[in-house]
Amino acid sequence: MDTRWHVATDEADWLRQALDHVRSAEARALAGRGAFHIVLAGGGTPRKVYEQLAREPHDWARWHVWFGDERCLPANDPERNSRMAFEAWLSKVPIPPAQIHVIPAELGAAVAAERYARELAGVHAFDLVLLGLGEDGHTASLFPGHDWGEAIDAPPVLAVFDAPKPPAERVSLSARRLNCACVVLFLVAGAGKREAVKAWRGGVALPAAAIRPACGVDVLLDPASAMV
Repeated sequence: MDTRWHVATDEADWLRQALDHVRSAEARALAGRGAFHIVLAGGGTPRKVYEQLAREPHDWARWHVWFGDERCLPANDPERNSRMAFEAWLSKVPIPPAQIHVIPAELGAAVAAERYARELAGVHAFDLVLLGLGEDGHTASLFPGHDWGEAIDAPPVLAVFDAPKPPAERVSLSARRLNCACVVLFLVAGAGKREAVKAWRGGVALPAAAIRPACGVDVLLDPASAMV
């Protein structure tokens, strides 16, 4: 499995490369099967990508939006990944509401994981998975020292009850399900990510390194996160 490292020259170049990945994945998916299934990353890093997408023309009627993870908080809590995505982007474009698949994490991790797994049952490979990288090497809500759902019989969606970052209760796609993808792009920015990047590149068994689809992964670094 290839890990392809891309280092942007500056913030504008980082954003340009990120958007190029989205556009090319969309084009391939629409040409191939007439629909584009994308998994969104949470946290602050992808927000600028989402804000720019909201300004662009796309074939929104054929987009299907999924989420890599969610925090078990009320539906409109500002700390929800879905709330951020709606504020930055999804509320501003005409994607059919039935094609935006929010994790119902307000129901609790166990119930939400079961329901989201049922919703995902008809979807094979995602066309594009966007992921972030935490300072501890976590991605989605897959944390060091926890079950990342790598086994061949791992469920597609994990209920997380003891996350080391608040809130402790979360829902996350498993590594096995995230690996079922045509394109995986990690969006990494900020000096705080340097040590995690260094460890990953040095072969440390981080959660991010458990994402190993057959297509390989692309990791887009801004200059601050790439410095060693």
